[in-house]
Amino acid sequence: MALIRDAQGDAAADAIADAVARLRTGTLVAMPTETVYGLAADADQPAAVARIYAAKGRPADHPLIVHVAGATAAERADAIAHYAASVPPFAQRLMDAFWPGPLTLILPRRAGVAEAAAGGQPTIGLRCPAHPVTQALLHAARTAGIRGLAAPSANRFGRVSPTAAAHVLAELGHLADDALLILDGGACPVGIESTIIDASRERPVLLRPGMIGRAELERVLGVPVADRDAAAPRASGTLASHYAPRARVRLMDATELQTALDLAGAQARHIAVYHRSPLRVVSPHVRARRMPDDAAVCAHELFAVLRALDDGATQHIWVERPPTDPAWDGVRDRLQRAAA
Repeated sequence: MALIRDAQGDAAADAIADAVARLRTGTLVAMPTETVYGLAADADQPAAVARIYAAKGRPADHPLIVHVAGATAAERADAIAHYAASVPPFAQRLMDAFWPGPLTLILPRRAGVAEAAAGGQPTIGLRCPAHPVTQALLHAARTAGIRGLAAPSANRFGRVSPTAAAHVLAELGHLADDALLILDGGACPVGIESTIIDASRERPVLLRPGMIGRAELERVLGVPVADRDAAAPRASGTLASHYAPRARVRLMDATELQTALDLAGAQARHIAVYHRSPLRVVSPHVRARRMPDDAAVCAHELFAVLRALDDGATQHIWVERPPTDPAWDGVRDRLQRAAA
């Protein structure tokens, strides 16, 4: 069974040293970030990266995000120069404003570097995470000669992302303790994956919304951020169906949701509901959970709530559609993909 080690407090230094030793030999390490837990390997070891794809059941042409250390601007610049062939000025402005943080930039990849992590594409996704445990791990790994960690979410491909060490264990605990070390850094504070911007072309293009919103990006850039187009590179978490629990997710507005509950009646079973509006639930077998009114609070709990509602008895999860306000773009994106 996969091994969990406390990576906070007095135990942190030993846990991180153990993780770095494992990464050097090609072993996988699950690490906490501010967004979700990532399943990490040395981005420059093709065999180790292949273990990520195998553990997740992820197609090998679906690119991974490479996480780099960022205690200082010089440390970030060194890692970026290793992986990226070029950095346009607008991408540098985004790095300066939002790194470390939940923003991934797709950049032209240096030839011959991290091809497996990039899914064979001529571009590569780079992120400098803000979580202190992962920054400590990345810094220690860099000292040991590891320039970056390829790390998609630490779950089976297409499933709900993990935001706690226990979620990783539930997803990947079948792996032996010499195949996976889980660093427990507590619950992820943001709770949904990073915003992804394509910076490989002449203008910024939003590939995946997150908690860094379009308005914040455009305020830094001074120009509009374009929507995804047919020429966009492949990127993590952008498939139509993703982030899905076992139970079928259905999005409805408040009126549709109340009507569905009324039709299901007092004998309704195997249904869970995640809602903001007041609802009348007549069946004692229907589990209802209130959705926070604040988008950031909802994002923080979203994947944990989907996991909690998705127990063995639940067949349907009915979710009230999030507001159309841009602050909810990241949450709305994850729910739409879960429902697809």
